Amino acid sequence: MKLLKLTLASFAFTSALTAQTITVAAAANMKYAVTDIAKVFTKETGIDVKIITGASGKLTQQIMSGAPYDAFLSADVEYPAKLALGGYTTTPAQVYAYGTLILWSSTGVDLSKGVAVVADPSVKKIAVANPKTAPYGIEAMNAMKYYKVEGAATGKIITAESISQVGAYVTTKAVDVGFMAKSIVLSPEMKNVGKWVEVDDKAYNMIDQAMVGLKNGTPENQIAAKKFLRYISSPKAITILKANGYNIPKTKSIIKEK
Repeated sequence: MKLLKLTLASFAFTSALTAQTITVAAAANMKYAVTDIAKVFTKETGIDVKIITGASGKLTQQIMSGAPYDAFLSADVEYPAKLALGGYTTTPAQVYAYGTLILWSSTGVDLSKGVAVVADPSVKKIAVANPKTAPYGIEAMNAMKYYKVEGAATGKIITAESISQVGAYVTTKAVDVGFMAKSIVLSPEMKNVGKWVEVDDKAYNMIDQAMVGLKNGTPENQIAAKKFLRYISSPKAITILKANGYNIPKTKSIIKEK
């Protein structure tokens, strides 16, 4: 009897040690949504998900340099498509959500003027995610061009490493306003911080966020990563994405098992 208990305990210990874990690189705007999705996914499948967030461009550079990520959720479709073209992926680039750009302030700036407020003399500092690596930064610049205030804003722009750093600048009042992803300001820890307004979607290109499976991990993890990417299009995951301010593509995921 004692031997049986020891055997069972040993089996349980070994199983715990060998529990599968996949690493998902995700654009900073997905920080809260992907964390919630991963929790439900792990509960249903037993597969743990480690999440690394950052600017999409920087994550792409890391993947191309061999970072052991198993899946990538980008803030645009261009970076995943670039990886697919370079032979780094196990799936085609698949759009999973459309993001929304907002203007956010915690210093009392009158946001009723919308993006035009960045030209106001009272606005001294504007946080924008680095347009070279962050899709939301690119579209923030496009929005200012659309409203013809990019000239007035030029000397005021504080370039942030990612959307997460924009959030840090806004919440600490280091800037007067910041261009942000709607998904961040809807999160529990940010929803009561300052005020925000949506940027008219006519002012910037559609933010079509795409995902891909990656070759850098083990074959077993590649299979598990595809399972996670398929789960992104499940009813439960879609509910979470919508709650985080994303719009959802009408077409279903086409990521296959093998």
